Amino acid sequence: MSSTPTRSLNLAGASNFRDLGGYRTEDGRSLRWRRLFRSDHLAALTPQDQRALEALGLSRALDFRGVEESDAASYALPGVARHPLPIEPTVVQGIQTLLQAGHQLTARDAVDLMRQTYRAFVLDNAPRFAELFRHLVEHDAPLVFHCTAGKDRTGFAAALILSALSVPRDVMMHDYLLTNQLYRRSAPAQTDTPQEVLDVLWRVQADFLEAALQAVDERHGGIDRYLHEIGVGERERARLAELYLTD
Repeated sequence: MSSTPTRSLNLAGASNFRDLGGYRTEDGRSLRWRRLFRSDHLAALTPQDQRALEALGLSRALDFRGVEESDAASYALPGVARHPLPIEPTVVQGIQTLLQAGHQLTARDAVDLMRQTYRAFVLDNAPRFAELFRHLVEHDAPLVFHCTAGKDRTGFAAALILSALSVPRDVMMHDYLLTNQLYRRSAPAQTDTPQEVLDVLWRVQADFLEAALQAVDERHGGIDRYLHEIGVGERERARLAELYLTD
């Protein structure tokens, strides 16, 4: 039987909680298992889930949820320090603006809003992602970074981490799209939003992440320069490799 850890931790209260370990870098090294995790929110973890995370030695949680999101679904895990890195969910504001203007939402509208949201990660939220990396380079104690569904803010953050560790872009995209296999949305409230719109909002598409990466290329001249501008230069990338890669 294989001794390779499972990527998904199969938690009852966080379906999209998964490990970044095992991904191969361009120079043939691999990310260490059980050090870097990405997830949906952690407010619904069961006692058994919490024991599983305690057994892993999880000690840090980096929370990208906006202020109201965090207040509505707060959590406190024994032995885990929560660090808020709030990025407000602008797609909600975009939907409200269209509805207030009397517009009937379509799937195309939802796709456009999601692409705008991803571009905003690059254009408006560099300080949050810079702070993410400041935590990463401190030490290699196991950590999780997350938002509400663990797909958009968390997905872009994972893409940046994998890029900083020289993981090929196709592998990075594979990790991003795993959300569509793993994430289980909680029972939805009654809504008039068309199902085709919900199907866009609660899943990921390659062109969402590509919109962010295109903004990186257009505004910063590529991912390496963007990382450097948010404080992840050669020294920091060498530190990340030392902490999170293995031969």
